[in-house]
Amino acid sequence: MHAIKAGAACDLFDTKQTRAIEHTLSQQLPAHTLMQRAGSAVARLALALAPNARSIWLACGPGNNGGDGLQAAAYLQAMGKRCHVSWAGAEHSMSADTAQALAQARQAGVNWCDSLDEVAASVDLCVDAMLGLGSHGRPIEGRLAQWIAQMAQHGAPVLAVDLPSGLEPDTGEPNTLAVRASHTISLLTLKPGLFTGHGRDLCGQVWLESLQMPEDAPLTLPRPAARLLDAPTPRTRLHASHKGSYGDVAVLGGGAGMAGAAVLAGSAALHGGAGRVYVSLQDPSAPSYDPCQSELMFRPAQALDLSSMAVVCGCGAGEHASALLGLALPASGPLVLDADALNALAAESQLAEALRARSRRGLATVITPHPLEAARLLACGSADVQRDRLGAAQRLVQSLHCCVVLKGSGTVIAMAGQVAQICPTGNAKLATAGTGDVLAGLIGARLAQGHSAWEAACSAVYQHGALADQWPANEALTAGRLARALIP
Repeated sequence: MHAIKAGAACDLFDTKQTRAIEHTLSQQLPAHTLMQRAGSAVARLALALAPNARSIWLACGPGNNGGDGLQAAAYLQAMGKRCHVSWAGAEHSMSADTAQALAQARQAGVNWCDSLDEVAASVDLCVDAMLGLGSHGRPIEGRLAQWIAQMAQHGAPVLAVDLPSGLEPDTGEPNTLAVRASHTISLLTLKPGLFTGHGRDLCGQVWLESLQMPEDAPLTLPRPAARLLDAPTPRTRLHASHKGSYGDVAVLGGGAGMAGAAVLAGSAALHGGAGRVYVSLQDPSAPSYDPCQSELMFRPAQALDLSSMAVVCGCGAGEHASALLGLALPASGPLVLDADALNALAAESQLAEALRARSRRGLATVITPHPLEAARLLACGSADVQRDRLGAAQRLVQSLHCCVVLKGSGTVIAMAGQVAQICPTGNAKLATAGTGDVLAGLIGARLAQGHSAWEAACSAVYQHGALADQWPANEALTAGRLARALIP
């Protein structure tokens, strides 16, 4: 068992894949082995998290997730803890594994109760073993709904078994009710929903217990549904290099009143290691010189050889977005499209076709929509995007033939021929104006330095989030400061 930390690559498997893996492993092992291992793992983690807990309440659902909780209760009671168990199952319909776990819990002498309210005064830790993978598409009502509400009100730490009840394992979308856990022990596999959408808020610290022992026959695992993005390998900048070695970036945007967005993207490209950065502002009243960043060069877009540069288009472009896209799509080298450029793509089919044509010509393009921009591109609602972020990113790839960075909690990176990545870095400090422009500029810098679209997107997204995670707790994160903190 180990905690899942940012920086480690991990495969993520959806519900169907996890159930298939579980079936294969259970066929190789003696009866009841998997549930016994699961219950033991839950008990060991509970002891590690709350070694001084006097008593523990375990809310156990009617399925095998509840069986895992019953098995954990038996182990914890045998270890000297006072376990209070609420079970929503029925003996006539439970599995053989759950029947054995129930018998062991009874034999161990656990205290049976109808709800947390009966024992709340003495409980130091709550264990959510209500639904697990059974949360998938299942309404929560009755006793389970009551127990979730009681957990939230009680205030004790919560350990969720497999995933918080009410959280969709494949998407990170919560049910109308969902457990907010302080720790989650994911059994057998890691699920995508633990790390995107609302998953990061509801799961707390995630732990993985594979339930496999060295003596078990090795499993042949399927291609994962996604992967947890790992930390990029730093690239060494050689002594015998010059500004031309690190490429040029052109930022096209900055319409009336929005010059700051383009300057932020340019600043990010500059601090992200590009050799030279040009900024083309569309607001004629905007200044043509930044006294705080004199390295930025301001030029009209028409004066730049876009074919020899990485281009970032759309940041603050406003009404000029369509014209800038008309210039950039056919002519530029590697291209990043953000903000108003994405809205123009959604509104004008000929621009979307020009984007697809870039793929046929072998030109790299990265788009960086937030959920509302993604919804416009997919002609749906932002809630539809958030209900299935992985699926939405893949649909954008299929539609626009480019690398997609779907921003948000657990940013998703998708591209044809690649396993989608979910970024484990970043936090709510990034929920402030301009941080998306910084990300676009950083991706542009990576493209200018010779990274592929996939490499540029993955490394930039990871670093962008990691900086927010390292940000001093008592200091506000602003986009300008974030750009200046970037590392080439």
